[in-house]
Amino acid sequence: MWPDDVDAILGGDLTAALGYLTPAGGVVVTAIAPIGLRERDAGTVTFTTSLGLGRKLERIKRNPRVALAYHAREHGFASGDRYVLVQGRCRPVAAVDPEYLERVVKPAGTRFLGPPKQGFFWDRWLRVYYADRIPVTVDVERVIVWPAHDASGEPAVHGAPLPDGDPPPQSPPKKGTGPRIDAAKAERKVARLPHVLAGWRGADGFPMVAPVSIAPGLRLTSAMGLPPGGRRAGLLGHAYKPQLTGLNVRQHTGWLEDGVYAPHTEFGFFTPQNKTIVLLANGFMARRGLRKASASV
Repeated sequence: MWPDDVDAILGGDLTAALGYLTPAGGVVVTAIAPIGLRERDAGTVTFTTSLGLGRKLERIKRNPRVALAYHAREHGFASGDRYVLVQGRCRPVAAVDPEYLERVVKPAGTRFLGPPKQGFFWDRWLRVYYADRIPVTVDVERVIVWPAHDASGEPAVHGAPLPDGDPPPQSPPKKGTGPRIDAAKAERKVARLPHVLAGWRGADGFPMVAPVSIAPGLRLTSAMGLPPGGRRAGLLGHAYKPQLTGLNVRQHTGWLEDGVYAPHTEFGFFTPQNKTIVLLANGFMARRGLRKASASV
């Protein structure tokens, strides 16, 4: 379904941006580590997520259309400047499969993130982290490849043809379209990050995720082109160091109208460039996530 050079990107990028749909027709854009999980002959890509992220899992279950943007080449194994957007439908999320995690996910993670720490404490601590992961498989319907990292130039499409025209504008939310948080502060935090992407629902219902530049007033521009009119949209800015240490993530949902973004919600975090601290935090978050998942059953 996609050529060798694109497969090298899907198999080599350390990070990607996942876009998934909200019940109101918006898109959340979040950073993930796909760790090269894909099967070209089957036409699938796979990513893992936490059991504790119940809202994300519920939204994917309700509307399985997702997009994965392979947009960053640092610290992975792929090269070149191409921007790759994969669109497809998630299969129903199954229960944790320990055999699959041990046989497939753990070796793939080791390739990108380095060998896990071992010993009595670390074996117990990280066992919960791996038990917290759920693989989500996407049946790919379309792969769009732009020749440059800013999504400029004429794209090549593998799979289903692109829909004609832009998606129609959406009805404004009941609480209004203006910012609900400090927009100037949000702009400062996102604009300083090296990777910034916006996401919205496309004309055929699949998320579109585009690299964007930010001008004063949270004015977004993209070589891909942004749809006219108003709509619910997600915004993601992020940075990362080798083996996914030194993470800096700023994530928003909000309203995009003729290129101007009004943030409504915000989420962010930062991790130090110290793998031991990151692994301790991963174990803690996994334990908390499992408690949340158990409490919601």
